[in-house]
Amino acid sequence: MDNQTGVDSSGFEELGLRPQLLASLSALGYEEPTPIQREAIPLLLRGHDLLGQAATGTGKTAAFALPILEKIDVARSKPAPSALVLVPTRELAMQVSEAIYKYGHQLGAKCVPIYGGQPIGRQIDALRRGTHVVVATPGRALDHIRKETLELGDVEMVVLDEADEMLDMGFAEDLDAILESLPAARQTVLFSATMPPRIEKIAREHLSEPVRVTIERKASQPGSIPLVRQTAYMVPRFHKPAALGRILDIEAPEAAIVFCRTRGEVDQLTETLNGRGYRAEALHGGMDQEQRDRVMGRVRAGTADLLIATDVAARGLDIEHLTHVVNFDVPSAPESYVHRIGRVGRAGREGVAITIAEPREQRMLHNIERLTKQKISFEKVPSVEALRAKQMELTTENVREALGLPDLVAFDEVIDELSKEFSITDIARAAIKLAHDAEQSTLEEVEIPDLSVERPERGGKRERDSFRDREHGGKRERGERFSGKTSRLWVSVGRKSGVRPADLVGAIANESGVPGRDIGVRIFDSHSVVEVPASRAAHVIDSMRNTIIRGKRATVRHFKED
Repeated sequence: MDNQTGVDSSGFEELGLRPQLLASLSALGYEEPTPIQREAIPLLLRGHDLLGQAATGTGKTAAFALPILEKIDVARSKPAPSALVLVPTRELAMQVSEAIYKYGHQLGAKCVPIYGGQPIGRQIDALRRGTHVVVATPGRALDHIRKETLELGDVEMVVLDEADEMLDMGFAEDLDAILESLPAARQTVLFSATMPPRIEKIAREHLSEPVRVTIERKASQPGSIPLVRQTAYMVPRFHKPAALGRILDIEAPEAAIVFCRTRGEVDQLTETLNGRGYRAEALHGGMDQEQRDRVMGRVRAGTADLLIATDVAARGLDIEHLTHVVNFDVPSAPESYVHRIGRVGRAGREGVAITIAEPREQRMLHNIERLTKQKISFEKVPSVEALRAKQMELTTENVREALGLPDLVAFDEVIDELSKEFSITDIARAAIKLAHDAEQSTLEEVEIPDLSVERPERGGKRERDSFRDREHGGKRERGERFSGKTSRLWVSVGRKSGVRPADLVGAIANESGVPGRDIGVRIFDSHSVVEVPASRAAHVIDSMRNTIIRGKRATVRHFKED
């Protein structure tokens, strides 16, 4: 008996599937149904409408694909679609279509994916040749319905996969229109990672007496390490790119997705991280399909370390070797956070979810904690000293590995020549420095302000003082870290002038006396924007009137929002 479900767990044979499907599953290495498959497949085979809540990675594609394939009529030479699967993104349409092909190959099942970014004429030709199953994004499905190139009269089952994501992407009206175009006597299946009120509304309007199936996330055993380690860092906005780079240096992810809010943020952060030595790729809605395919090819091949993406552009992507998910901004919807971190920590591997937060985003973090019933651990951004220690550790490991190489004697001639002038120790130091500088970032690093001390405990009193009191030498004194209101200033010199963050921070600190740790910097091509304590902004502007930075006189004024 299965300890979780109380059902005989001898495999897929018990679920009533065709021999051809069982043979395909066996060839693919499938041995035991997952919980969602064990519960959903018998219900769907009996014709029930189903409302399923299951996270990404639980096996829900097979949970609806196998019943679809069990019911199709493979005898027809030119079949009309008997099943329609709606998904939020092109990538997911391709994945689901590929899965249906693999499961149904021995049956001779035909499946056509239709989505935007591909010539519609090619899709029309494929539909005219006949297919048992259509997997579609809502917008392109509606295009075909309006052109009358997608026949719906024989559809017996419609599946809404990742329904919450489709609603988040603005497909609510498209879904209603598609569902209204389908035969009334049909089976409707809805899968969603979350069940917000709008999903319940769709279920009430379009499902008939649905059976609910909920697969909870497996709770960690007491004392065990959770599969997804969730951490957050509270930093000022202008320090976020530097903070992210520092955190990634310490974490050293095998592969990571960094989620941003806007296309512009994606492009700028990609440039920043590439400048730090990472192989970062951008992915957003401003790219055409050919560009997107090239990016994903490099990510899946392992020739890119980081994928910097907007939420919408990355939906439906499945990267097998993904180890880290980073929220460069706190998601406004807690459900989005849950969906993002569900991409890691699969198949028994530990994953890491990192959030770079600003003080104004505290409330959203609390909402996420309430939804997930999990505490997000707040950590301090690694110090420059910690970063240097990590870099030295990596260099030590690289040299240790090199010492095991078989062809080191080829360099004896170099050592013999140099040892006439220098000691072996000095030669080793120089060689290690060259190796270190070749592998590690040589950017000038500044300490990044940590604001996590301001985070109020849940249910506790919010500290209103912009400084924190602490004990020192038996008396009370004000803490030195600034964490109050800030102002942004525009500076007339930028990247084209050769300006670096350290140049601006140093100039402002030297001329105005504002501590470098209280200054945030963001450098653009023709100008820069700095963030300083609001109470010192006028003083900084006055102090910088005659300042020369990188050989150019700098003009400083209050930053004006566009």
